[in-house]
Amino acid sequence: MSVKKPPNILWVCTDQQRWDTLGAYGNPFVETPVADRLAENGVLFENAFCQAPICTPSRASFLTGRYPRTTRCRQNGQDIPAEERLVTRLLKDGGYVCGLSGKLHLSVCNPEVINGTERRIDDGYDDFHWSHHPPPDWPTNEYTQWLTEQGVTYKTPSYNGSKYVEAGMPEAHHQTTWCAEKAITFIKENAKHGAPWCYTVNIFDPHHPFNPPVEYLERYLDKLADIPLPNYQPGELANKPGYQQNDHHNAYNTNGWFDNDAMTDEDHRLVTAAYWAMCDLIDVQLGRMIAAVEEVGQLDNTIIIFMSDHGEMLGDHGIYLKGPYFYEAAVHVPLIVSMPGTIQSGVRSTALVELTDIAPTLLEAAGMEIYAGMQGESIWSILTGDSDSSQHRDSVYSEYYNAMPWHKTPTAQATMVRTDKYKLVSVHSLGQGELYDLENDSTETHNQWNNPDYASIKLDMLQRLCDRMAWTVDPLPVRQADW
Repeated sequence: MSVKKPPNILWVCTDQQRWDTLGAYGNPFVETPVADRLAENGVLFENAFCQAPICTPSRASFLTGRYPRTTRCRQNGQDIPAEERLVTRLLKDGGYVCGLSGKLHLSVCNPEVINGTERRIDDGYDDFHWSHHPPPDWPTNEYTQWLTEQGVTYKTPSYNGSKYVEAGMPEAHHQTTWCAEKAITFIKENAKHGAPWCYTVNIFDPHHPFNPPVEYLERYLDKLADIPLPNYQPGELANKPGYQQNDHHNAYNTNGWFDNDAMTDEDHRLVTAAYWAMCDLIDVQLGRMIAAVEEVGQLDNTIIIFMSDHGEMLGDHGIYLKGPYFYEAAVHVPLIVSMPGTIQSGVRSTALVELTDIAPTLLEAAGMEIYAGMQGESIWSILTGDSDSSQHRDSVYSEYYNAMPWHKTPTAQATMVRTDKYKLVSVHSLGQGELYDLENDSTETHNQWNNPDYASIKLDMLQRLCDRMAWTVDPLPVRQADW
């Protein structure tokens, strides 16, 4: 099923935002009324997972509907092959006008390597406002150009002397606000024309450093003592992969950075408060963008997506930031989709879904043929109520293949498969792994990899993992004949 008129698409993707950072997902501390209302008016996916817990491979995956291994874009600091077809390019070919604000991160983004905007492929974006991250590391960072136009200097000093939290730019001059401003301008301008549009808003927050506007952070200070400490039990890493034990003291394998044992309870809580405050600011700007869609009279013909590329450990399991981890904190992401009158409202889907599923979904919604190279499975029928919202996949799959350069001895190579009951992670070449009984150990504290009582479950999950890895084979080129 597709709508009669191609829908507009407002696609908001944050960076490093866990699923449990919204009120709609059960967080009682955050202030996210806009995203919560979006869920009430649409479909919230309770079990959405990224295909890599790191930026570039995840973004390449959901923008192409293909797995990191398939796109060959499996690492940060790597260029996506030029022949990969982004869904935005396919939409443009179908008559859409496409725009972007914020990061893209499909190519090298190190300012020591590139002096200008990251290398682009034929991505389909007509309107391209690039800001990989807020600091003024590139002359082509449009966000810092915007600050210069206003006579403002980018500054994020330590917050009250904290080693872990900074005082971010005020809301009016924040990169999240700038991303929204660009989207609002695009929405209003394109409402004057007849073509359908797709705008991707790629906000850098709540990615570290943890630096929300002070006015957002200080909302949490009165309830700081009530914020729960990270999900971590001392000693739990003893039978888990060795790089986790290292990263417990050295985030990004950097000596003493976010050393879990050196942080006080107040440190942990302040970091969490700062992270949540960044999410609160995102929610306010999401509201402004949705209001712009409504103002131009296009709310009923606009698909609105809110999601993130991957999660953030935030001290869970004694680890901060991201890396070769497949805990729920790292791979379980928010995914909410709304379009009044076409997409169901107030539905909470328990189906297992992957971010690879978004690209084919958008093509189906637009009435376009799904690209033969895509490996994702459209969830459009769930969104429209034409199929069971509790059923989609038997498992979800995620990869980490030397995705960041921090772990070199040995290089981290691992793959995950997760069902509704179990999660298995195989650490390749080391004979190590993780196996969690999610029904009896939802906190993923107890690794059953070497437990003989779980031998048959481990074997079944390894078979599932083998099958999923086999089906990352590239569907292209398509078969032309029987022989």
